[in-house]
Amino acid sequence: MVAKSALLLAPPYPVERSLQVLGANLKAARLRRNLTCEEVGDKIGVNRRVVSDAEKGKPSTTIAVYAALLWAYGLTEQLSQVADPETDQEGKALERARAPQRSRRASALDDNF
Repeated sequence: MVAKSALLLAPPYPVERSLQVLGANLKAARLRRNLTCEEVGDKIGVNRRVVSDAEKGKPSTTIAVYAALLWAYGLTEQLSQVADPETDQEGKALERARAPQRSRRASALDDNF
């Protein structure tokens, strides 16, 4: 028997909540398009149960399923905004803190022998 990851059994609350919100958003997108779980599952090549699990925000659902659902609804451009380095303010601050405060002047070669 394969042991389940602690992340799958009890994800941190912010992660769990984010997955639930994402799932609810995907469900709303499906319903607005008047599609069934079975129709969407057929389009992306999975069982309707997988679509339902994604809409519930189950942590065991793979990122590929979420990405395929976004594709099925024509929302893939939103996926490229996830973890965009340009919007990572904390990462930018850490990078600036590691940058040298000043640089040395390059010494010129002297050819006066």
